[in-house]
Amino acid sequence: MIALQANKKLDLVSLASIPLIMTLGNSMLIPVLPEMERQLKIGSLQVSMIITVYSVVAIFLIPVAGYMSDQYGRKKIIIPSLIITAIGGLVSGLAAWFLKDSYWVILIGRLLQGIGAAGAFPIVLPLVGDMFKSDDDVSQGLGIIETANTFGKVLSPILGATLALVVWYLPFLSIPVFCLVSVVLVAWLVKVPRRADQKR
Repeated sequence: MIALQANKKLDLVSLASIPLIMTLGNSMLIPVLPEMERQLKIGSLQVSMIITVYSVVAIFLIPVAGYMSDQYGRKKIIIPSLIITAIGGLVSGLAAWFLKDSYWVILIGRLLQGIGAAGAFPIVLPLVGDMFKSDDDVSQGLGIIETANTFGKVLSPILGATLALVVWYLPFLSIPVFCLVSVVLVAWLVKVPRRADQKR
């Protein structure tokens, strides 16, 4: 078991970056919402949609992403999903930066982020199950993934507020950077089993 964990340590660290980034992508914006409301000159319902649209889209698309990962492979869904998440953050950030009336474009960016989130974090869980053969190793791997998710929940308000001190839309622009790091880690370090060996 120890040797197996050593062999898979980099894989798990790379995969753990995904729930961390997905949590940051949503929760990091929560402390910035009052400033968004002022800057965009919108109401509380409109500003709450910036958070809600991300989650609602992800919820509906998670089963689709799961099915596609069974058909085409886990990494073939995870990596494009991270790229879509990055594009969504870039769209929202650039809209806030350059457009005068940017609210609806920001929502489109958040919609893209939700689509990407559906194919990223949820697919990590079955991938961990694919990577290990013993139940103990699967449980330990899932524990590491959940720890990263929890750490993201703790870190996100601090990081979001800190970035917003520079400029209020910087949390949007930070997402593409985080996603790029995760794409590189997953692409180069995560070794997935053959599709025939994957659990559906």
